[in-house]
Amino acid sequence: MQRIAISGLNATDNPAPGIPVAKSLKDDYEIIGLSYDPNEPGNYLDIIKKTYLMPYPSLGIDELIKRLIYIQEKENISIIIPCLDAELPLYIKYQSVIEALGIKVVLPSEENFELRNKNKLDKLSEDLEITYPKTKEISSIDDLHQVTKDMDYPIMVKGNYYKAYMAYNFESAIEYFYKISNEWGFPILIQEVVVGEELNLVGVGDGEGTLTGAVTIKKLTTTDIGKIWTGITIKHEAMMEVAKKFIAKTKWKGPFELECMVNGNDVFLIEINPRFPAWVYFATGVDINLPKQLVKIANGEKVLPQLDYPAGKMYVRFTDEIITDFSEFSQLMTKKEL
Repeated sequence: MQRIAISGLNATDNPAPGIPVAKSLKDDYEIIGLSYDPNEPGNYLDIIKKTYLMPYPSLGIDELIKRLIYIQEKENISIIIPCLDAELPLYIKYQSVIEALGIKVVLPSEENFELRNKNKLDKLSEDLEITYPKTKEISSIDDLHQVTKDMDYPIMVKGNYYKAYMAYNFESAIEYFYKISNEWGFPILIQEVVVGEELNLVGVGDGEGTLTGAVTIKKLTTTDIGKIWTGITIKHEAMMEVAKKFIAKTKWKGPFELECMVNGNDVFLIEINPRFPAWVYFATGVDINLPKQLVKIANGEKVLPQLDYPAGKMYVRFTDEIITDFSEFSQLMTKKEL
């Protein structure tokens, strides 16, 4: 049976996509877990055949390759599905080095990966013939003061890659400016707030311009940090057309999520995530198994597009518990595998 390695095994209040991806593949493939923390719940789930601790991406490509060589000698994995933003730059930049180990990956190009850079989304929106909210790039409080003269509150204060906060006055905008810049640096983006309904679309591109599968949802309730708790599938032709155009124009390869604000047929692109979202199992549950499509693309198989799914299906996330021996945690800590 083909072995597939999956990262992102966290399932706390800020869940990663790894466990939903593993659930989507567990019936047909053996799953090897790649973990960055012994506390990640996915390390102790039965659907994960074996788990290996990984070096943090900040340690660079040499440490990653050294670890993958060791794992490959023991497991003979055929595909890796990286599920975390922080590790994607290494996997994308050194894709050929990883594939030389006999491990396939399905990833966007470096150029496409940079599209998640929010200061490039205005040009992409123009190419897709949709709207991008008015956005200004700043790097100082003076810039913030000048920019906010031309914008009505509330405004969005965003990092170029991570974090976004809604500010209702200049004082809170300053607070979020420092909060983001201290953690993620510059530039900071100031963006007008768009009125509408937030819709999210998850999909997979085959790298040749075809959208092989996609599902659009509306979040009904979220956690305090904005993670979906309940949601519903939505049929929205304009959103689906945006996804098709995005894939056709960029030749995007692999998973992605589009975060948009929608007002009628007007679609405002807010963000692109270059990986599966943590709610990807929702798509699997309505018979659009995107992780399985990705595996087929990795294996060189032709994937027929699946874009039809039932509207009105509901997603409910819940918490669960695992009881295991502390010796398993200790083994993972000391031997770095379980």
